[in-house]
Amino acid sequence: MLKTIKIENFRSFQSFELQQLGRVNLLVGKNNSGKTSILEAIQLLCSRTNLEPLAEVMTNRGEYFWNDNPRRNRELDICHLFYGHEIQPDSKLCISGMNGNNQEAITVSIGARYFHLDDDLGEELNRESSSFHESSAQINGLNLGINWTRGEETEILTFPLSNNSALDLGYVQRFRRDGKNPLPNTQFVTSSFLTTEKMNQLFDQVVLTPEEIFVQEALQTIEPKIERIASVNLQQVSPLRLRTSFDSRSGFVARLSDRNQRVPIGSMGDGIWRILGLALATVCAKDGYLFVDEIDTGLHFTAMSDMWKLIWKTAKKLNVQVFATTHNSDCWTSLASIVSEEDATEDGIKIHRIEKGKETSVVFTEPQIVIAAEREIEVR
Repeated sequence: MLKTIKIENFRSFQSFELQQLGRVNLLVGKNNSGKTSILEAIQLLCSRTNLEPLAEVMTNRGEYFWNDNPRRNRELDICHLFYGHEIQPDSKLCISGMNGNNQEAITVSIGARYFHLDDDLGEELNRESSSFHESSAQINGLNLGINWTRGEETEILTFPLSNNSALDLGYVQRFRRDGKNPLPNTQFVTSSFLTTEKMNQLFDQVVLTPEEIFVQEALQTIEPKIERIASVNLQQVSPLRLRTSFDSRSGFVARLSDRNQRVPIGSMGDGIWRILGLALATVCAKDGYLFVDEIDTGLHFTAMSDMWKLIWKTAKKLNVQVFATTHNSDCWTSLASIVSEEDATEDGIKIHRIEKGKETSVVFTEPQIVIAAEREIEVR
């Protein structure tokens, strides 16, 4: 598990630290304090040189534009990743932390791309090469460099930036990492994450595996009558309805102990659908990391204790470290009940209050969470 995180020059943070990280970490704070950006920073560190999760985040934020080439590829407007929304040669951001007993870090940097002024050569130059001379070279674009390290492990990657100082999404999609050094599992849950298509993809990863039982047990915390769930083959849906099916809450059915026919999950309410999505994401993050933005979305306050219970138990069993955000008072007080009931001090449940302008979070440990809930002390 990650024990600490330091963020430098990333989005709204010039410098920021999270200390005393636990198995489950709930980030609280006012709007625009940077809670979601912290989730993105940690995901970036965990993803190493795989930029597809970052590309998805930036696309969802609208941080892209279409280029002018005939293929009309999207370009990621990467200046928004850097503090101050500006980039130039030598701009740099860094996310680092202690992962177990090892220091882990990822550095994203902007470098100049040089070319010979000699028309006969016209070759691209590396600033560190023996043939490089300032007098015979000029800047002709920018590169994006990724450097990830942990202990003696290192991964380095360089992408050319376009004339717009943006990253062509095609480069990210075509890049393939070395399969001999697999990435930890990561799942990033947002309000737009829980589509039928995405949840079917997650369910395909666990169906007929030992982890499938964890999904069923998670749903039973909300509805004990659920005996089993299954996905419906959406390819059998007519082409005219297929797109609608992907966008709607369809694709899953449940067998209930008091019913003879199967029941669509979508007909059982928003809470069950949300819990199903959280359960699938947690199970698919086995031996990795789960990020949930606004974890209380779509849940009544009476269901939040059960939600925390399923996440805590599943995260412990499957070795998942959880990072979530909320604005909801019921959400964090429900977490306090789990601290009291579930012997959560073994791996740690922490609340981190993020305050704009502060360089460290305010950490509430397990005993402090319980005391704050009992005395109605506001931690947000």
